[in-house]
Amino acid sequence: MKTLGTPHAPALQRGLALLQELATRPNGASQSELAALLKLPQTAVHRIAAALEHLGYVQKHASSRTLRVTQKLLLLGQPHSGSRSLIEACIPALRNIARLTGETTQLCVLAEAQCVILEHIPSRHPFKYVVDLGSRAPTQCCAPGKAMLAFLPEPELSEAIDRLHFHPHTENSLLCPADLLEELKEVRSLGYALDRAEHFEGIHCIAAPLLDAHGRPFAAITIAGPSSRIPQSAFSTWGGAISSAASDAALQFLL
Repeated sequence: MKTLGTPHAPALQRGLALLQELATRPNGASQSELAALLKLPQTAVHRIAAALEHLGYVQKHASSRTLRVTQKLLLLGQPHSGSRSLIEACIPALRNIARLTGETTQLCVLAEAQCVILEHIPSRHPFKYVVDLGSRAPTQCCAPGKAMLAFLPEPELSEAIDRLHFHPHTENSLLCPADLLEELKEVRSLGYALDRAEHFEGIHCIAAPLLDAHGRPFAAITIAGPSSRIPQSAFSTWGGAISSAASDAALQFLL
């Protein structure tokens, strides 16, 4: 982290810098670590952290004393339509898909080059795929990320792909922009996207985008679970159901 300059609102900049640093650390960080990373006095970090904790944007772990961002920060940036939030509008669709498939069902949005989980309904199976709200995944190797990328207009799609880092997470990961672009054509044709164990070994995902009146994606609904319960033979049937649920959720949000 670079040393902070001399801004017009130093307290605001320092608070935002602290939040940005914590957002990249799912396991949190101590105040001393943050002071070193931000090159700030520990007394300043203590005051900023106390204010953010009081407002509910960070939480201090009782035993480790590390700080973590809370869901309140995540909800701050989610889309709203009138008096209804995106999560509120999508909960019925998420529940329907969770009941239909029996698998963990998630609502995701794009944030720069990553896919962020806003809400989820965990599977009732003893063995399930569950990650923390606010968790991020590379868009090129997760179904909801690809579902949203596929419907981005040019030049936004090109800009988004330029920000991606094509690292192999599994042997099935896409490793170059050309392969991703080819798959995105298939996503646009089918109306849903697939993750064939591209991010985590043995985990399959199926996702469909929520589109606005101009056909631009603003979120995605996905299921995730072990490949033994989401086999290739189920892709088409569940993909169609998720696509329909995503369309219904988008309509409810945009009403």
